[in-house]
Amino acid sequence: MEKITVGAMPWMSVMPALLVGADVKGKPNYMTAAWATVACMNPPMVCVAINHARHTARGIEENGTFSLNVSSVNQAAVTDHCGLVSGANVDKSKVFRSFYGKLRNAPMAGECPVNIECRVFRTVDCGSHVLYIGEVVEIHADKDCTTDGKPDIAKIDPLVYSQAAYWDIGKSAGKAFSIGKDYPK
Repeated sequence: MEKITVGAMPWMSVMPALLVGADVKGKPNYMTAAWATVACMNPPMVCVAINHARHTARGIEENGTFSLNVSSVNQAAVTDHCGLVSGANVDKSKVFRSFYGKLRNAPMAGECPVNIECRVFRTVDCGSHVLYIGEVVEIHADKDCTTDGKPDIAKIDPLVYSQAAYWDIGKSAGKAFSIGKDYPK
């Protein structure tokens, strides 16, 4: 297979389309972000990269907390809206039914099927963006989006982002840590 070079860029084939929640000056605010992933298993940590200029970054810095809210495919329009308008210019505090968990100052979007409540563990200035590494304090999940007490991707139907478009996941291609056992030796 012939390869071509396409230049240096922060490209991943698919990323979660999440809503980052933070109280900014005492009001819940949500911004869309796709640059997020797991950072550590034990203790459980996730991370998200946010441009320095974003209004939500101010809230994270102010409180030392944030939430990652997993949008479902049917929430594509509202998720995109939260990325199109800045909380500095538009009050987004009523876009979702906000609730608070253990931290009491990391707003979570009640309409999202999964909410990850985080305390800032570390911030890393990466240039155009700050990487916020958050220790997961609690995960809140809609009961009907779980199987055996764990979030179920098929029931959540998470919205994902790639190449300036939103996508849904599709079907499973095989069970991890298992399908490779069938690979010929």
